[in-house]
Amino acid sequence: MTRLVIQPAAGSPGAATRLSDRSLAPDLARGAMLLLIALAHAHMYLYGHPTGFRGYRLDGSVIDRVVAGLQVLLVDGRALPMFAALFGYGLVQLANRRYAAGADWPDVRRLLRRRSRWLIAFGFAHALLLFFGDILVTYGLLGLILVGMVQARDRVLLRVAGLWILVYAAIATLPAWAFITMGSAPLPTSAESPIEAVGQRLVVWAGLGPMLALDIVTPFLLGIWAARRRLLDEPGRHRALLTRVAVGGIIVTILGGAPLALIDAQLWTDWTTATAIPAYVLHGATGIAGGLAYAAIAGLVAHRFADAPGPVATALAACGQRSLTCYLLQSVGFVALFAPYSLGLGGRLGDAGASALAIVTWLATVLLAELMRRAGRRGPAEGLLRRLTYGARQPLRPNEPSR
Repeated sequence: MTRLVIQPAAGSPGAATRLSDRSLAPDLARGAMLLLIALAHAHMYLYGHPTGFRGYRLDGSVIDRVVAGLQVLLVDGRALPMFAALFGYGLVQLANRRYAAGADWPDVRRLLRRRSRWLIAFGFAHALLLFFGDILVTYGLLGLILVGMVQARDRVLLRVAGLWILVYAAIATLPAWAFITMGSAPLPTSAESPIEAVGQRLVVWAGLGPMLALDIVTPFLLGIWAARRRLLDEPGRHRALLTRVAVGGIIVTILGGAPLALIDAQLWTDWTTATAIPAYVLHGATGIAGGLAYAAIAGLVAHRFADAPGPVATALAACGQRSLTCYLLQSVGFVALFAPYSLGLGGRLGDAGASALAIVTWLATVLLAELMRRAGRRGPAEGLLRRLTYGARQPLRPNEPSR
């Protein structure tokens, strides 16, 4: 079994890693990933129009169709695996810090499970109040159920990760078939009041959550494997491997995503059930390669700017250090912009307009995270999650953001 303890974390055993001691690549990847998350989610807040496989408008303009095709190709089903890989990577980092502090595996397992349960609570509140497509519950469930994989042998990790792609491919045919035969269900974003929206969100979230969990088992396990080798902590040592993953992953995800992208961009209009279902499944399965490629690219960029990150990389890393806070703030912004009971832009914009606002919203969170970094403040959601996980016995230092 691969030994998990790599290097003791700086600072006291219960304290968060100091900013100066943190690796740039994981934080940079999380900050950039939130842009993909924003793009993947924004169009789901639109309402009043028929939608296709991935929730894009069927009656949009030419620019809307171009945006839909590009996002299906490069964003949808690619951001989620990237997030899952980084989540698995982060669990190993957390376990290593506890091992370095003298904890044994039962203590580490209890900590990881407690953190996962609180993530589930955060995610339920997010789905209840803001967004039916919450992913925090999904990651919390993975951390709760698959925590033992943190200690699994490399051979077991890789075998399960590979076999799960086949399991996912088999199960993913069901939602594709249901959509083709019954059409797309209306998204719970057209409710006229916040109270009505709560019920609609929970119904859709309850059906969507299990499928999201099936999507990310493989990248979650591969993230654990990568963390053991410190691929993102020491990208210079693994530059050749990261380059292969980046290049190969992008090629695979483009080739695998192209059929569904052509359908959603309405360039392939004579598709049938026999061709659309494989396109849907192939899109999801090859999205794993895309998510891993994006994480690898972040590692290569971090290596390039390791000595002098510059203001852009520093701000992105600050966003990544506060990824939970920024993720939740995206949903707050989207509800304020799109919901019928707020500004109501969801009923007036197309996919291109939604994506433009997604970029603006993400930039606002990056700016806010950078301001918090300069003020020496951690993200409020990260601070709350840590206090709930560790209790009052192990407080954060005021100027140290948590992972």
